Amino acid sequence: MILKNSLNFIIEFLNYSTEQIRKVYLSSKIYNKRISKIDDKFIEYKPSPNLLDCLIKYEKKKNNIENFYLNSIWTNKEINERDYKKLHNFFWLFTIDLKSSKKITQSIILNWIETNQKYNSKNWQIDTLSKRIISWISNSRLSYEDSDQSYKIKFNNNIKKQINHLINEITRSASVDNKMIGCAAIILTGLSYKDEKNLNYGLNLLKKIIDFSFDNQGFPKSRSLRQIVFYLKYFILIREWLKESHNEIPDYLNEMIFCLGQIYNFIWQSTNQNLLFNGNHISKNYDFDKYLKFHNYKFKNENNEYGGYVILKNKNVILAVDLGSSPEKKFSKDYQSGALSFEIFFNNKKLITNCGYFQNYKHQLNSISKSTATHSTLILDSRSSCKLKKDTDGILKVNQDLKVSKKFIVSEKNYWSIIGSHDGYLKKYGVIHERKIEYFFDKYKFLGTDKLLKKKKFKNSNFEIRFHFEPGVKITKTQDEKSILIELENSGWKFSCKGHKIDVETGLYLGKKNSFVENQNIFISGNTLNENQEIIWEIIKI
Repeated sequence: MILKNSLNFIIEFLNYSTEQIRKVYLSSKIYNKRISKIDDKFIEYKPSPNLLDCLIKYEKKKNNIENFYLNSIWTNKEINERDYKKLHNFFWLFTIDLKSSKKITQSIILNWIETNQKYNSKNWQIDTLSKRIISWISNSRLSYEDSDQSYKIKFNNNIKKQINHLINEITRSASVDNKMIGCAAIILTGLSYKDEKNLNYGLNLLKKIIDFSFDNQGFPKSRSLRQIVFYLKYFILIREWLKESHNEIPDYLNEMIFCLGQIYNFIWQSTNQNLLFNGNHISKNYDFDKYLKFHNYKFKNENNEYGGYVILKNKNVILAVDLGSSPEKKFSKDYQSGALSFEIFFNNKKLITNCGYFQNYKHQLNSISKSTATHSTLILDSRSSCKLKKDTDGILKVNQDLKVSKKFIVSEKNYWSIIGSHDGYLKKYGVIHERKIEYFFDKYKFLGTDKLLKKKKFKNSNFEIRFHFEPGVKITKTQDEKSILIELENSGWKFSCKGHKIDVETGLYLGKKNSFVENQNIFISGNTLNENQEIIWEIIKI
């Protein structure tokens, strides 16, 4: 153990030292000279700015461009990290009043170029740099047209300099999301400047990202629902650039859009609901749906399972269950320990929910949102079903795999049944958690059975089964304390469980991105004892 710890220390020290040397090199005159080797090509392809509508969240109130027309804005040290990145990625160009002068816009960009002649660790980060290039080129009518020769030379040279740096650094990035954004920027510059070398590099990188990040169904290996939308937006954007510039569209890109589009239909378009599993938060996609319709993208799906998620639905009810195993460690930064958790919708109102995801890795609420306790499922001794551990960047990732097995799905005209089990508590407690959820159409009744199946090396423990609710849902205990009434906006329900204690508790709802409010949850509690356990609960419409 001592030897192992010593080796780990030496490796970490060497990695740290190498990284520090690399940072010095990137800031050096030698590196600046290296990335300054550029050609004299000018922009030829100017993409339609509306192609970026899939990425931009437009505000009703337009910003006055004069707000950005200050020399001091680029050296403001009081600005927070989030706003700093937004400022330097130039996506705000899409939010300004288009009646504003082109000359002012170009003066602002020129000011930035003159202030940032060399690599800067803060505003040359892959995601910020890539978005800046995409924004500048996509806003050519403001940023480039009707400018003099001197400006055009400085504009083109700076973009190429940033792209040279991006190509040098992109493979080092640990974030596949950032690689995707960077890949889009490289492809766009290759198209705009008719640079076959950069275009081919970008398309080859895109193929590698797809092969690395997606399974054979086209589902992200991370199992992140948020990434489905993220990647689909960028894949379609790249395809539209290729199409508009009259370049060949690779077959693998068309195939990926087809597969991912089916999954998008499965997760969002067929439900019009936000499912709070594994990295997802509330983000309405209606604007993206309009974008897809405008550009003639139509997706259909007839499956009830993708990527370990099961969704059964009819006119009134949606039942969604996580029946997926944990992803590999390298894909698990947004994974939440919610195996066998579920959500229910009735007439477009959520009856049962998970608590959501706090995306900021540096905040303690991120680890709370990844815990089993914030999901509508069973937990033992307040320990999560999947063991997570912080990596060198402080991000909680899977440290011990969790496998879901015994999947069984029945979807008939008047009856649903979903069965699954996981081994998350097998190693420490010697038990398998098995869950069965049934729905009876004629009675509007959900019947749940949670089993704790004793295996070798059994260890006694306390269990809780939680059922979370959105803020505003009214929860009331009956006088006999044997049932709990649930009041939705459009319906009333009764929760009951024979043979076990049921109670109500206040918790945290994290459904909106990086925010939290109080909510309530019902929980069943008990002890595993020295035998198999079977906990039967019921949710029925009143």
